[in-house]
Amino acid sequence: MSNLTLTINQQDYEFDNLDPRTTLLDVCRHHLHINGPKKGCDHGQCGACTMLINGRRINSCLTLAVMHDGDEITTIEGIGLPESLSELQQAFKDHDAFQCGYCTPGQICSATALIEEIKQQWPSHVTTDLQHPNGLLVQEIAERMSGNICRCSAYPNIIKAISQVLENALNNQVSKASLITGSPVSSDARNNRAADLTVSGIWSPPPSEAQISNQSIVKLTAHANAANAQGERS
Repeated sequence: MSNLTLTINQQDYEFDNLDPRTTLLDVCRHHLHINGPKKGCDHGQCGACTMLINGRRINSCLTLAVMHDGDEITTIEGIGLPESLSELQQAFKDHDAFQCGYCTPGQICSATALIEEIKQQWPSHVTTDLQHPNGLLVQEIAERMSGNICRCSAYPNIIKAISQVLENALNNQVSKASLITGSPVSSDARNNRAADLTVSGIWSPPPSEAQISNQSIVKLTAHANAANAQGERS
């Protein structure tokens, strides 16, 4: 095959005889010994292999290396190392957001992209207001991280870590906007954000407004069916 150049963590790697069937994950782990991304399921189901391609998160076990000539590829090593942790990595450490740590590189890569997506106000599957998505809601964060599985079930602490960094990022964004416009940020708005981020106990994400609405429709349909069945029997 022709020459291939991959830019991984701001370093260029040249390949002149790479099998075109080789995945990006296998190139990193087996050819370059970049072992942060993990091979969990090898089917794009667990998220342990998540990397960033031009800032967007992908499952690197499902993409071929030859598809990314010239792209900017970032693995967990490019986000931060033990001596220079990113804010998100430090938050994972502070909140004990990992146990075995196998999924953590993918979790952090995914969450890094998630924070940028929320800054840009991208909606998710559970977003009710597509024009003004509230990315700080626990349901939003849980939905956006649903492609990353933690087999140790450290989800509450993962949510707390992401929430902390996301809150700081959005507060900084709002503060910069207020400096430009001259409009101060109210304390009520900050308190509302904190309430949105509450996570405690043995945890699963509370239902979103859309899910509650769907459940109401299902219940109404069930009641109607039951009433019709009763009428037929009488």
